[in-house]
Amino acid sequence: MARTGLTVERLTLAAAEMADEVGFENVTVSALARRFGVKDASLYFHLRSAQELRVQVAMLALREMADRAADALAGRAGKDALVAFANAYRDYAIRHPGRYAAAQLQLDRETAEASAARRHAEMTRAILRGYRLAEPDQTDAVRLLHSTFHGYVSLERAGGFRHTPRTTDDTWSRTLDALDALLRNWPPQ
Repeated sequence: MARTGLTVERLTLAAAEMADEVGFENVTVSALARRFGVKDASLYFHLRSAQELRVQVAMLALREMADRAADALAGRAGKDALVAFANAYRDYAIRHPGRYAAAQLQLDRETAEASAARRHAEMTRAILRGYRLAEPDQTDAVRLLHSTFHGYVSLERAGGFRHTPRTTDDTWSRTLDALDALLRNWPPQ
């Protein structure tokens, strides 16, 4: 019988909070069961496996990131849209490091297609239409933006920029200026 009050949604949110506190890699069914004061078996009534829990957290994180990016993009175009989108992405990664790590989880094709990852790509492509990029340049630009954002955030979170007095905010701003200039002057093939 299901333990009263435990649902997949509640377990997922608790696991996401735990990920932000102790790191996504440290979220386990046992740790989550301890948080709720129940035995591991109680959680398996709601979840088939530890992997399902990890996927649920990833799906939550992707939805949250997409919602924040969509809110940030509302009514914006061009460089304003690029900066708003990038800032929403970076802010989420900083505020929710465990959830951000979960959003990087490799999902199977069917799960990925059902996730908010598609919304991320669509929003990125909407931004790029403002720069008048068509295929295949648009795909290349999507990959460039996402790898730049992820690389910057990952290095920043790992302390990779602590060796200089320049603030990471200043460098982030210049990075976005450079991306805007590149997108406005995309090299022909």
